[in-house]
Amino acid sequence: MQLRTSGGVIEIQVLHGQDPGDEHWGSPVREHWGLTSHQQLSLALEDKLAFTLTATGSYEDAAALACKWGSPVSAGALHALTRRLGSRAETRTQAQLATVPVERQPQRAPTPVAVLMLDGWLVRQRGPGWGKKRTPKTRVEWHEWKTGVYYRQEQASHTAGGRGVLAEKLVIGWQGEPLEFGRRLNWEALRAGLGRAKAKLVVADGAPWIWNVAHDRWADATQVLDFYHASQHLWELGRALHGDDEVATARWVEPRRHQLRRGGEEKVLAQIAGLKIPRGAAGEVVRREQHYFATHAGRMSYRKIHRRGWPIGSGPVESACRQRQCRFKRPGQFWTAKGMRHLSALTEARHNHHWDELWLAA
Repeated sequence: MQLRTSGGVIEIQVLHGQDPGDEHWGSPVREHWGLTSHQQLSLALEDKLAFTLTATGSYEDAAALACKWGSPVSAGALHALTRRLGSRAETRTQAQLATVPVERQPQRAPTPVAVLMLDGWLVRQRGPGWGKKRTPKTRVEWHEWKTGVYYRQEQASHTAGGRGVLAEKLVIGWQGEPLEFGRRLNWEALRAGLGRAKAKLVVADGAPWIWNVAHDRWADATQVLDFYHASQHLWELGRALHGDDEVATARWVEPRRHQLRRGGEEKVLAQIAGLKIPRGAAGEVVRREQHYFATHAGRMSYRKIHRRGWPIGSGPVESACRQRQCRFKRPGQFWTAKGMRHLSALTEARHNHHWDELWLAA
C-alpha cells in the first residue's frame, strides 16, 4: 500500500482479506487508521490540506500553497477532498442537531447579553440549463445564502482608533428554509453559552424571514432594527417627498434621523404615519415606507439600547457576509448547492472550533 504523508510517499505491506466476523472484505490496517479502501492521503496530510483550502481564496491558491510547503496537489484533487470531507462535516452537523448541545465552557460566568445577528446575500449557482448549448432552462440562478452570527457582549471591544472589533464570533451559513437556518444557529449558540445568558439581543435589517426566525427561536429576546437600515429608509422617504432637491431632502431627513437615534422614535413614527400621500410613484414609496416603519416600530429604541452598552448596528454579520462573499462570489465562480455546502461546512468546522472533533470522528 502506498500512502502520501506530509513527509513524502511511504510504501508498506498490509494484509487484505475477508473479515470472518461480518464477512466484509478490507484491510485491518486501513480500517484501524480510519482510511477508506482507496484513500491515498494520510489523515494528517488531509487535515493540513483541508485546513489550507478553507483558509485560502480558491482551490488554485490552496494548491499553490500546499506545493510551497512540500505537498504538491492539484486544484481538482482538493475539490474532490472538499466533497468527501465536506459531506462528512455536514453529516456530522445533522447528527448533532438531533442531540442536546453541551456547552463548551460551562465554568464560565453567564454572559450579560448574548447577541444574535442575521442577514442574507445572493450567490451565483448553476441552474438546470447549465452546460447546455441550447435550452429554455436557466443556466445561472441566484440564491440567497443566509448568514448568522453569535457572540457574547463581553467579546466586543474597540481598537485604539475607535473601530469596533470582536474577540470571537460564531458564523453559520445555510441555503434553504429559514427555520432550519435558525435551528443550526441556535444549536451552535447554545454550545457557546446562549442558554445561560442573562439577556438576548437580536439585531438585523427588515427582512421578514429574519424576524420570523427570531420569534421562532428567541421569542424572549430584545429586537433591534439595524440603525443604518432605518436611516436608509428615512432617506428613501425624504426623496419621495422632496424629489431631486437634495438640500430639502437632507433638511427633512437629518433632524428626524437625529431624533430617532436620541430617543424621539415615537415622535418620528407619528410624523411618518401622518404624512400626506403624494400622487403617482412617490405616493407608492411613501405608503411602502409608512408600512416599513409601522412594522418595525417596536424595534427602534436606539437610545435605550445604546445606554445599556448594547449594539444598535448589525456590522458583525455584515462583515461575516462580506468575508464569505470574498470566497464564494469570486469572478467566474458558479456553484452547485452541494459544492457550496461542502466547503461551507468545512469552513464552519474550522471557524467555530470543532475542527478537531471532525477529524477525531474519522
